[in-house]
Amino acid sequence: MTRAPSGQPATAKAAKSGPTRATTTHAAGVAFVGTGPGDPELLTVRALRLIEDAEVLITEAPEHRDLIARVRGVDAVESEQGPEVVDGGFGEDGQPLTHAARAKVVVKQAKRGLRVVRLLSGDPFLYASGPEEAQAVAKVGLAFEIVPGVSSVGAVPAYAGIPLTTKDHREVAVVTCGDRVDWSRYGASSTLVLLSAVGQIGDIAKDLIAAGRSPETPVAMTRVGTTTEQQTVTSTLARIAADARAARIAPPAITVVGQVVDLRATLSWFETKPLFGWRVLVPRTKEQSATLSASLRHYGGVPEEVPTISVEPPRNPQQMDKAVRGLVEGRYEWIAFTSVNAVKAVREKFEEYGLDARAFSGLKIAAVGDKTAQAIAAWGLRADLVPSGEQSAAGLLEDWPEYDEQLDPINRVFLPRADIATENLVAGLIDLGWECDDVTAYRTVRAAPPPAPTRDAIKTGKFDAVVFTSSSTVRNLVGIAGKPHPSTVIAVIGPATAKTAEEHGLRVDVMAPKPDVDLLVEALADFGAARRQAMLEAGDPVTKPSDRKASGRRRKAE
Repeated sequence: MTRAPSGQPATAKAAKSGPTRATTTHAAGVAFVGTGPGDPELLTVRALRLIEDAEVLITEAPEHRDLIARVRGVDAVESEQGPEVVDGGFGEDGQPLTHAARAKVVVKQAKRGLRVVRLLSGDPFLYASGPEEAQAVAKVGLAFEIVPGVSSVGAVPAYAGIPLTTKDHREVAVVTCGDRVDWSRYGASSTLVLLSAVGQIGDIAKDLIAAGRSPETPVAMTRVGTTTEQQTVTSTLARIAADARAARIAPPAITVVGQVVDLRATLSWFETKPLFGWRVLVPRTKEQSATLSASLRHYGGVPEEVPTISVEPPRNPQQMDKAVRGLVEGRYEWIAFTSVNAVKAVREKFEEYGLDARAFSGLKIAAVGDKTAQAIAAWGLRADLVPSGEQSAAGLLEDWPEYDEQLDPINRVFLPRADIATENLVAGLIDLGWECDDVTAYRTVRAAPPPAPTRDAIKTGKFDAVVFTSSSTVRNLVGIAGKPHPSTVIAVIGPATAKTAEEHGLRVDVMAPKPDVDLLVEALADFGAARRQAMLEAGDPVTKPSDRKASGRRRKAE
């Protein structure tokens, strides 16, 4: 076993919460931070650091709370020690605040002498209330800074696969479509980027044709760009008004006019992701859903986490207390962690007793898989044994050494686990000559049912896919919310979970090649890519599973 030198983790943490924080942000005042066009991954590095370090965060849109949770973590935002979140967009009556009212909210918070971050959609100084609010802060003599957001002018066309300039098209003009635009000035062949053009696009197109542009000039209109709801319609000046109406394009949208639009056919990268726009149900515990959700977003999915299992302390903690005391006293040769939750439970017990990683000195550590080993590493420890093959209790037993009284001074193993864990690992260790203290470290109980709209979405097929990471998530989801609709793609992490799903009347479409969360998402993405390609080859429009309700479960992809 290898462990970090004594004291180092605590020292590093202290450094991060002390001088490092002061050097990355302002001491007091307000940072006006642009959050960009929609995708939270487009935050600038400066914006990210300020949000991470803020004591007060002032929002203006509902999605800003989700952005804060992604940056700071859900638990941090909900805890008393987390940042204070203030609504700067809407009043108590639910109506949008005026620029002057927003400025008052910002000044009130700034006067508290805390690190305040004011989040603004897009850019603080472009079609936003940033200038008025910054002037109000300056008027009372407080410091402020402006952190620009990524501009939708370039970002949205880029996410649609449309470059604004190329070696053959080097001129571009950005036009805000008001009542008095002289469109005769834009009759040349330069690329046009039109803002706020949705309602007027028919008249604009006619004026551009009258100014000399060909009726066949390519046009693309992209709504809610850079988000997983992004939708792009490509057409021509002659037909864009009718095509936009047929596609129900509504603001906000960016319109590009010019030959560069034709490049979308080969450069579209975002809307062609294998799970683009798929609404994916993630029935897991809060603690375990972050990695899975991040992987789904990478492939264009929209994860919706529904807790189906609640992790709680054991009803009788005395058994765990006794085992931890035995660990400190050198009673065990091994400790075997079979889940991330087991690591968390033992760590919390250590903190309760004022112990740290030094108590593991001389003890061998086993982890059931890579994710559990990572949780151990985050504690400053290293697992001595991780399965070389299947990452499961059976895989762990395959590599576990037999007890040798000549080499092993102690023959006892500490196994902290869930109350519903199987007995296979214990029986296998006994067969290898070890004595095992099988201790309930935590309980898994069924969570409360999700809200009625979520239950309805599950039953009526409004989810495109559901990913099951254990048999218990299958049983508990069906128990608290009912069976997913037959059109919903069912993805499972392994054979045991697949069997449970089938026992509950579900047809499994996707199974991970190994019981690993990342491989499960990759398998679902491969399924989505194959499904999309089949539609394209058949000449059919690309749809999501929720777009058309099949009468029966589709055949499993080969």
